[in-house]
Amino acid sequence: MTDARPSQSPIRKPDGGDAVPDDGAAGSIEEIVDRSEEAVAFLKALGHGGRLRILCHLISGEKTVSELEALLGLTQSGVSQQLARLRLEGLVQSRRDGHAIHYSITDPKVIQLVALLGQLFCTPADPA
Repeated sequence: MTDARPSQSPIRKPDGGDAVPDDGAAGSIEEIVDRSEEAVAFLKALGHGGRLRILCHLISGEKTVSELEALLGLTQSGVSQQLARLRLEGLVQSRRDGHAIHYSITDPKVIQLVALLGQLFCTPADPA
């Protein structure tokens, strides 16, 4: 069976020069747009200091709202509001144990990204 795709031409920079050869590995334009929109939504969910700090604490394991309140110095309503957004985005899940609700990270990408952010921003800078 022959490849029905047109010959592969490089993607052009605005100045007309070749930027990157289009080998089809990245997928179709529609796939790239879909993935970029997914990435934007993901980053927007992490784009609040309170939500990011919650996720930093959840990396070590599930926590209750009360535990997160104590760790973050936020009010119960503040923690709950940010957890609701994280649940809506599908980044955390909850489970009930009696009166307590325990939250944990559901998406492994969150763990990877928060760990990377920790390496980039939470490690001591090298002295110059």
